[in-house]
Parts: sequence; C-alpha cells; structure tokens
Amino acid sequence: MHCWYWVSDLCEEQSIHFILGHALYMKAIHGGKTKNDRIDSFKIAMLMRGGNFPLAYVYPKAMRATRDLLRRRTRIVQHGAMLKAHVVNTTSQYNLPPNRVNLKNLNARTQLHNTFEQPEVQRNVDLDLAILHFYHQELSKLEWHLEQQAKQHDPTSLSVLRTIPGVGRILALTILYEIGDIERFESVQKFASYARLIKCKAESAGKSYGTQGNKIGNAHLKWAFSEAAVLFLRNNDKAQRYLQKLQRRMNKAKALSALAHKLGRATYFMLKHRRVFDEQRFLTG
Repeated sequence: MHCWYWVSDLCEEQSIHFILGHALYMKAIHGGKTKNDRIDSFKIAMLMRGGNFPLAYVYPKAMRATRDLLRRRTRIVQHGAMLKAHVVNTTSQYNLPPNRVNLKNLNARTQLHNTFEQPEVQRNVDLDLAILHFYHQELSKLEWHLEQQAKQHDPTSLSVLRTIPGVGRILALTILYEIGDIERFESVQKFASYARLIKCKAESAGKSYGTQGNKIGNAHLKWAFSEAAVLFLRNNDKAQRYLQKLQRRMNKAKALSALAHKLGRATYFMLKHRRVFDEQRFLTG
C-alpha cells in the first residue's frame, strides 16, 4: 500500500511519535462509551477506507541491510569531516597560517605534523590523521562492495541514475537505496513530498504561520538531490544559464532548491520509464 510517508522509513524517535500520535487520534475520534478490539478494528478499517490512516511501506528485505550499510557510511564520512575541521581549527588556535595540504597524501601529513612545536599538539593532530587514513582505506573497499550489491539488486536503475550529470557512485547509490521501489509512489508529487523537495507552509484564514512538517520524509534523499543540483552546475554552461534564469524570479538559495526539485521530478520519471537523462529536455522544460 502507498501513502505520502512511511513508518518504516522514519527514525526510531519519529516512529514512536507517529504511533503515539495515531493512538491519541484514535482516542479522540472514538466517541463511544464502549471500547473493545472489535470496535477498534472497525474504526481503523473505516479510517483506512477513507484514506485518513496512512499505511506503512515495508522496505524490501533483500535491500534493507545494504541500505543500512550505506547510511552507516554517511555517518562515517560526516565524522571524517569533523576530524578535518578539528585539524583546521587547531591550526587557527595556535595562530599558524592556514594549511592547504591534501590530508590523503602521507607526505602532506608529515608536513602538517611538523607544523606544530608542542608534542601534545602533534599527538592530537596525529590522532585525527590516523583515523582519517583508516577511514579512507576502509571506505574505498566499502564503496566498491556497495556498488557490487547495487548491480545485483537493480543494475538498470543504477545505470539510469548515473546518466544524470554530476551524479556519481555515492549519489546514485543513495537515491537508489532510499527509494527502494519507485512503483510505491503513485505520483511524482508524492515522491517529491517524500524526498522533502516541496515547500512546507502553514496557513489559516488567509494568513501564513510559517512552516510545519519539514521533517516528514526522507532526509537522505533531500541531501542527495541538493548535492546533485550543485554538482549538476559544475562545468555546465547550459545549466548555469538555466540557474541564472531562475534567479531572475528568486534568490540563489531558492533557485538551487527549485533545481533540486526539478532533478527529483526528472529522476522519478527516469526510474519509472527506465529512460536515461535528457539534458536538453530538462533545461527547456
């Protein structure tokens, strides 16, 4: 069954709030003095029939472990970025000129080590560099493994996603495994909502009260399409001219969001119809 968000795709805390919210909702609308399992099941069936009780999507079991491993990789990469930031901040803390060394280079790490005079500071930075070196080795093997798994699970969709300019191995894998089965989305609007690509707005009596529901949906897809929009513009004159066209009606941040939204919609139809990316049609549509 399909709906615009799914319990199985939420984090544990969100799932708890989801379940508690629907329990309170059921209690509020029950309206009877008698409550038992038979009455509860009837009420739930009526809600489901009327479309007022969203059903959970069960992610394919065969792909679930790979998706979790890919999400684990994301957290490791984020931790690596924190370690790099710590190296930069340490350099600034001791009033040294900014280092522009490539931390993947072993010789550069030795040079960075010798930048500091105090042994304790050297050990502090060496610890960051050692963990980064380990991450680099392990993540390379992990990414290769994830790609091999994707080629077994859905090689066609993986190949289709790689035709989008700027979408490389990691973004293609993220989009593929966070979607699961594109057929679960009844429309492109529901897919865009799930990917957090639409603007949330709360209005009443003609007045706007900000936004709500910003965290409903898949944060990983939101990140993937936002990154894809930035990389799509890199060394792409036609895409940059298209962004400038959007900026005549909105600021740059909103223009990038609009571009990400359009990439998300294009991805939906590409996966739905098994078609490669058509840049000319995308930029003129």
